[in-house]
Amino acid sequence: MDAATPNQQRLGPGALASFTRFVLCGGGMGMACSFAVAALASWMPWTLANALATATSTLLSTELHARFTFGAGSRATRRQHLQSAGSAAAAYAVTCIAMLVLQHLVAAPSALVEQAVYLTASALAGIARFAVLRVVVFARHHAQRSTAAARPDHPVPASVAHPSAPAVPDALCRAA
Repeated sequence: MDAATPNQQRLGPGALASFTRFVLCGGGMGMACSFAVAALASWMPWTLANALATATSTLLSTELHARFTFGAGSRATRRQHLQSAGSAAAAYAVTCIAMLVLQHLVAAPSALVEQAVYLTASALAGIARFAVLRVVVFARHHAQRSTAAARPDHPVPASVAHPSAPAVPDALCRAA
């Protein structure tokens, strides 16, 4: 395996590493969410329980994905939260449709069958969500870094070159 170049290190993890992190963070959140939905559905309508669990897990997951999965190293922006919420709304629709189809096909499905259908629908929606988050939601952050790093006539501010470094105003970088 080749060592990462300095630009690759700044751009964050590759697709495989991101997907692995996405599965760990998103999959773990999805498992917790499935149990939360099952527990909440015992005293409220299933669709409402799913909506509450989805909203909560989306907020937490977006932060995890911004900081860890896609290597941004900082909190998610409002724009990223909104875009992530859009992909989560699509995932919510997929899980709801899957459960409605199950209820239509099986009069009284067991909890095990319900969990299997829910988790399968969540996994399929999760794969699509990974693609959207990587290509759309968190892509600009990486593109901004690579564009700035590729232009030798424009020094890269320390906060872009190294996200953990303190922010340096552009005026100071130009003076250097």
